[in-house]
Amino acid sequence: RVRGYVSCIAGCPYEGAVDPERVAEVTAKLLELGCYEVSLGDTVGVGTPGHTHKVMQALQAQGVPIECIAVHFHDTYGQALANILTALQWGVAVVDSSVAGLGGGPYAAGASGNVACEYVAYMLLGFCIESGVGLVL
Repeated sequence: RVRGYVSCIAGCPYEGAVDPERVAEVTAKLLELGCYEVSLGDTVGVGTPGHTHKVMQALQAQGVPIECIAVHFHDTYGQALANILTALQWGVAVVDSSVAGLGGGPYAAGASGNVACEYVAYMLLGFCIESGVGLVL
C-alpha cells in the first residue's frame, strides 16, 4: 500500500500562496494512481482555518473521498490545532503529529516543528474522540 503526500497546501517558500483547487487536483490524481490515502501537509505552517476550509471544499468539489484524507500541520504561527479542528469538522479522521512537536521542514526557511501529538491528543480528549494515545493528565 502506498500513502501519498501533498506538501505546502497553504503556502510554498518558492511560489507563495497555494490554490486550494490545485491541492484538490493533485490529491485526486494521487488517489487515481492508487494511493490508499493522501496526507495534506502545511509544510511551511502558514495555513489558517479559513484556508483549510477552502481546501476541504475544493476536495469535496473534486469528488475526493474524505476518508482517504489525512492532515499534517506545522505550528509556525500557532494555527495547527485550529487547522486540525477544521479538518475534523469536515470528517477527516487521520492526523499526523510528532512527540513534542519535533521535526520540521529544513528546506522551508522559518518553518517550525510539527504539531505536538500530546496537544492533538488533549484536544481530541476534550471532544471525547478516542485517539489511542495514552495521555496522562
